[in-house]
Amino acid sequence: MGKHTTYTQTQEQALTQTLSPQQLLAVQLLELTTVEIEDRVRSEIMDNPALEPLEHDEDADSGKSGEELLEALSMDRDDDYSGNEEIQPVSGSSYWNDIPIGDTLSFGDTLMEQLGECALTPVERTVGEYIIGSLDEDGLLRKSLQEIEDELLVYNGVDAGEDIILSVLSKIQSFEPAGIAARDLQECLLLQLARMDSDKDVALSKEIVSNHYDDFAGKRWDQIADKIGIGKEECREAIADIIRLNPRPGASLSENVGFSRQQIVPDFLLDVNDDAVSVSLNNAHVPSLKVSDSYMQMLEEHASGNNGEQKAAALFLKQKIESAKGFITAVQQREQTMLSAMRAIASRQKEFFLSGGDEAFLKPMILEDIAKMTGYDISTISRVSNSKYLQAPWGIYQLKYFFSDGVVKDDGSEQSVYELFRILRELVDNEDKATPLTDQSLQEELASMGYSIARRTVAKYREQLGIPVARLRKE
Repeated sequence: MGKHTTYTQTQEQALTQTLSPQQLLAVQLLELTTVEIEDRVRSEIMDNPALEPLEHDEDADSGKSGEELLEALSMDRDDDYSGNEEIQPVSGSSYWNDIPIGDTLSFGDTLMEQLGECALTPVERTVGEYIIGSLDEDGLLRKSLQEIEDELLVYNGVDAGEDIILSVLSKIQSFEPAGIAARDLQECLLLQLARMDSDKDVALSKEIVSNHYDDFAGKRWDQIADKIGIGKEECREAIADIIRLNPRPGASLSENVGFSRQQIVPDFLLDVNDDAVSVSLNNAHVPSLKVSDSYMQMLEEHASGNNGEQKAAALFLKQKIESAKGFITAVQQREQTMLSAMRAIASRQKEFFLSGGDEAFLKPMILEDIAKMTGYDISTISRVSNSKYLQAPWGIYQLKYFFSDGVVKDDGSEQSVYELFRILRELVDNEDKATPLTDQSLQEELASMGYSIARRTVAKYREQLGIPVARLRKE
């Protein structure tokens, strides 16, 4: 009896730690972004003919009768099936896995690999990833440093100054291909010329691009020669060298490896009306699903069969139908969980949204807060917030932006750490550069504002903002 009791307890413990296939599917779908769930749904429709989009034309089954459909689909089954063993799930994806596909890196991945080889701080790495994600299809950076600084603060919660952004940009401009991440065509050409051996011809080309770019762009070759004081033939040879440079370094690379520019598609949409904040899923392009009526009918027809072929067909149909039902349930569960979590976030940060995105109204919030509000596990909230974006009327936010530690002021009120970041940045920006503020001085300044935090905490926040120590800020 003792052995039996021990065995039962062990078995129950194992069951509680193992996810069922349905639970595992639900977890997998929850991690997907809007673009990924759309692709997954359409892929599932292709793989499982028992699954249909709700708007599917039931008369458009390629003119096949139920029997013809069954005959075609049963090609997936093992011809030696005896009817005495369970049919294993069949997935169309297994066929595609057998086809060799070129394992090439995307344009963005190629640059990210080069970024990974650089010695960078966490802030610098975030800046670098954002710059790479902001490049256009030609590989040029069309955003100003100020725009990047503002967007990093809004989308990533990173307060990086222009000096850091410019430093990281310079590193990326040293990557291959030459000319990448230039902010205009002139800089693109100069970056390529800088990589060439320094000789008389290259020096002349550099002078033309640096000091006579308007004339070069206007094809006023003779005027360039006169201004520099060189012969027209010598000038034209230098210009010919410039013209041979690549004005679209990103385009040339993408022809070989494919271009993968970061494109943010929001997963949630938020609207503000007077005193109300409402959220919805951005799933207009995700098809609603249903189980195929023709498959249900075929299952009924073969379920009562007595011979082995009919039984095998019934098992095959049942497996496909159950798989379709399970997938539909998982998609619906994903939508419900996503909306529930987002509504809780919007409720917690209501003042922030009503203010139009004023960071001073952003409340401290951790995963556990939303888990308690929704009744979900912290791991579930983490999956909802990971890699997801929210579209507000005034901009797009990464969901992680709304999660931050809180700082309790001396008066008992609680502020988001982002507000403290803003104050720290402001103190450093306004300091006397001859005698910059030490961490101890920053701590004392914050204490005078009601923020009693340790000096080591100030140092940690300073490092997160990418602000050097005081001696390195001295001018």
